[in-house]
Amino acid sequence: MAAACFTYELTNDQQELLLGIMVNGNYRKREVPYSLWSIEGDGFNATLYAKEKHGKRKLCIQGSKAEDFVLFVLEPNVLGAAGLGYEEVLDPSLRAPHAGSDESGKGDYFGPLVVSCAYVDEALAEKMKEMGVKDCKQLTDKSTLSIGAKLRALLGESGYSVVKLGPAAYNRLYAKMRNINRMLAWAHATAIEELLEKRSGCPRVVVDQFAPTEATILRALKPRGKAAEIVQRHKAESDLAVAAASVIAREIFLRDMEKMTAEVFGEQDASKPDGMRKVPIGSSDPKVVEIASEMVRANGPVWLMNHCKAHFQTTDKVLAACGSSREELPEEGRVTSAVANGTFKGFKKKETE
Repeated sequence: MAAACFTYELTNDQQELLLGIMVNGNYRKREVPYSLWSIEGDGFNATLYAKEKHGKRKLCIQGSKAEDFVLFVLEPNVLGAAGLGYEEVLDPSLRAPHAGSDESGKGDYFGPLVVSCAYVDEALAEKMKEMGVKDCKQLTDKSTLSIGAKLRALLGESGYSVVKLGPAAYNRLYAKMRNINRMLAWAHATAIEELLEKRSGCPRVVVDQFAPTEATILRALKPRGKAAEIVQRHKAESDLAVAAASVIAREIFLRDMEKMTAEVFGEQDASKPDGMRKVPIGSSDPKVVEIASEMVRANGPVWLMNHCKAHFQTTDKVLAACGSSREELPEEGRVTSAVANGTFKGFKKKETE
């Protein structure tokens, strides 16, 4: 059985409760880069990362007995609520026929943006649970790749839809829209429309709300989407259909990253001292700038347009490290994300990213 992985964002009060458990419990302290504290227990490890965002820090728990730690320690003593495995008892509608939509790759500098919409009913829900379908953030990459392939086979072509924007297409669309929320709204609306075309009787679609207001995606909906009930909420991955969509989207994103790694590094020898190199996921890992800079020096700045999300401020760091600037990129590569003063180049920012 693959090791489970659970991710939570903890408030300051929850962090204090957790740290008390970590310090005083029968656990071994671990040294983990960028962490505030990390422990190893019987069959699991738990890491609270130092980076703070909106007053919260990320907790990652993984291992064969990670679920036990969540059920018997984290939920009753830190979260103060039972959330793992009890959703269906509290809300039977989670197994009723409906669809869910979620995305992957939004915060990753390399690779595509992928949005998927997946259908679920009572019979499919039972098989999904047996398969281990859950929010992809609670799965390892290896598990996501395995479960994602099985899930797509289970659903068949009529049971899910995918909208994938490779870096080149992503950069062209961002230069036109200049707002990631509007891009996401378009991609979700398109995926929803395609799914509803295949499953015309699907009455409801649950979407993980990504924009400040519900109007962002409602404006982007196409005819079938406008006729269906669209439910938007934060942390919607607790819904099985949204969880399934998250797994499919992440699986496809990871497979694209594997292809990019093969393209960038070619055939590699795992026996070498430096091991197997990979194109990194995310945007904060120092290797992101390191590898992107290496590729720019070898192939020129335009290489970024076909492999990265050029509007990220990471692009400026990469180009500066190579003695270049955005002026050497095509027009769509000169468009940037919101800067410190909350504006785009020549455009007033209306929605946060």
